[in-house]
Amino acid sequence: MGQRFLSLSSISLGAFILAMTWPAAAEDNADELAKQLSNPIANLISVPFQSNFEWGAGADGNGFAYTLNIQPVIPISISDDWTMISRTILPVAYRDYLPPPDGNTFGLGDITQSLFFSPKAPGPGGLIWGVGPAFLIPTATDDFLGAGKFGIGPTAVVLEQTGPWTVGVLANHIWSVAGDNDRDEINSTFLQPFLAYALGHGTTLNLNTESTYDWVADQWTVPINLGVSQVFKIGEQAMSIQVGGKYYAEAPEGAPEWGIRTTLTLLFPEK
Repeated sequence: MGQRFLSLSSISLGAFILAMTWPAAAEDNADELAKQLSNPIANLISVPFQSNFEWGAGADGNGFAYTLNIQPVIPISISDDWTMISRTILPVAYRDYLPPPDGNTFGLGDITQSLFFSPKAPGPGGLIWGVGPAFLIPTATDDFLGAGKFGIGPTAVVLEQTGPWTVGVLANHIWSVAGDNDRDEINSTFLQPFLAYALGHGTTLNLNTESTYDWVADQWTVPINLGVSQVFKIGEQAMSIQVGGKYYAEAPEGAPEWGIRTTLTLLFPEK
């Protein structure tokens, strides 16, 4: 079943990317959009639909997990010099390796809402940065899909874009402040170092880790993601599609071991 998902996803996405060509006169625009996509706090409205297919989970290592992360990014000008960037992550998840008698579940996960306050002009050396609060909102429809706690903490991102390269790191730390008293407290650090290289024609190679350290359980979760993305247009609608692989270098017992990720992003640049 895993091989079937991989082959179908690779073939269909590959054919889709090849079928879409960006007009030669607009290649500079495609490269600019690709560069903005590599910047988590760019002045670009985007709505990614990120699909994660993961295998090797559960007590017997045969479990499957699927998570669709809906991740709208909306920059809002708040002064001549500053922008507030709203980044939301709404997960829709399926798990088939729950302990009996449940077996599987499907539903919403907890929402993570981040607000970055960022200068409109890059700093010395072209440094781009933003800081603000992050919130965890307990919207999960099943205990297995969420923490059952409200959480809050700081978040920050810093990056530099030089030539075809984008190098940076995004981080947050969340503590629980309210919620179900029967659920574990939250004390969690998220670190996402990222590297992107623009290949031209709207194509970008991306590498990142999305590492989480649970201070309560003393446990790292470290997925490594490698993918390639392509900017294209259908009619007047600019989009990006990404496909790549994921490997868990460190994870709690029973978590997935590997997966593939596909992301379709709707882009709404300023006109």
